[in-house]
Amino acid sequence: MTKVDLEKLEQRVKSLPSVQNEALMDIIRGMYQGKTLLGEKGLLTQLVKDLTEMALQGEMDAHLQENSLEEGCNRRNGFKKKTVKGSGGSFELEVPRDRNSSFEPQIVKKRQTVLNDELDNKILALYSLGSSYNDITSHLQEIYGVDVSAATISAVTDRIMPQITEWRSRPLESLYTILFLDGMFFKARQDGKVITKVLYNIMGINQTGYKEILGFYASESEGAHFWLTVLNDLKARGVQDIIIACVDGLNGFPEAINSVFPKTEIQLCVIHQIRGSLKHIASKNQKEFMVDLKTVYKAETKDLAEYNLLKLEEKWGSKYPMVIKSWQRNWDNLSSYFKYSAEIRKLIYTTNPIEGFHRQVRKYTKTKGSFNSENALFKLVFCAIRRVKSGISQSKIGH
Repeated sequence: MTKVDLEKLEQRVKSLPSVQNEALMDIIRGMYQGKTLLGEKGLLTQLVKDLTEMALQGEMDAHLQENSLEEGCNRRNGFKKKTVKGSGGSFELEVPRDRNSSFEPQIVKKRQTVLNDELDNKILALYSLGSSYNDITSHLQEIYGVDVSAATISAVTDRIMPQITEWRSRPLESLYTILFLDGMFFKARQDGKVITKVLYNIMGINQTGYKEILGFYASESEGAHFWLTVLNDLKARGVQDIIIACVDGLNGFPEAINSVFPKTEIQLCVIHQIRGSLKHIASKNQKEFMVDLKTVYKAETKDLAEYNLLKLEEKWGSKYPMVIKSWQRNWDNLSSYFKYSAEIRKLIYTTNPIEGFHRQVRKYTKTKGSFNSENALFKLVFCAIRRVKSGISQSKIGH
């Protein structure tokens, strides 16, 4: 920019009110001198400080005018300094005080240390990506010149706890066509010890064919008894019936479901059943066994599948009796999908839909060796759910 251009710009700025003139010209001159805009000594940071203090002075003027008739004639009583943080940087703010200590500033409230929601949103965005407290602190210091303590980050992220409580207790639809129920494991600190936490997750498909995460629950171990608690909670939130429930082979799980929703059909995950079977098959026989097993679970009809299961028993029953008996014992719940179309079969014969959701959540939680508390686990999982939610809620059967 030439000297003539700069003079024209100065003339244009001078047409603004005087306070704005001086502030804007200071920034413009500073930019030409190579000064930074953000950070503790940034040009914009100083401007925000000046404007905020002007606003506080205006609030004090209005407060003293409104209370001028009070006994004792309230008046100014100096300033109180405190450090506040904004997206532009940190700065020391002079907050006016009154003699009666009745002044309640609004633009920067008492005990408020963050100037606006923008910095909070940046902290939450970084946190939801799985960034550690140290990474968040380093990022904000490097980009914005703001020093944010671990306590501040924790306080900011704690603000979503009411949202989590509300989301986990929200009313649900009365009928879900399909429910996927599965757990994922995390490490968390409790009473000074690192223990394993099981996070129980429920994915539902509603009557219009769209997927939705209905909720998550935490326990120290996976078991049918706790799943019973989860199912009763779903019922209390409005679920009256489920057509199909897709689950893994956890003992007692089908019975727990039918005790709460007696009309629900159970579909055990065929993939889990296959994996469990292969653990007991010698490696030299696995390939041949799988060829024969595919004729069972990939049969066109249930009758053909049962016929092929008999043939499987004839060939492998004497060598691997436990494997065959497991298929026979669980057959009623393993074969529910045969009564549906090929499209529905492909969807319900495995718990892959919710396991896919778990993989997405793991992208955001994988950096955590362990969580400091159950609430810390809930906060990050909830943030992860919100990030993957749009892809889930917009995903429809057959699309």
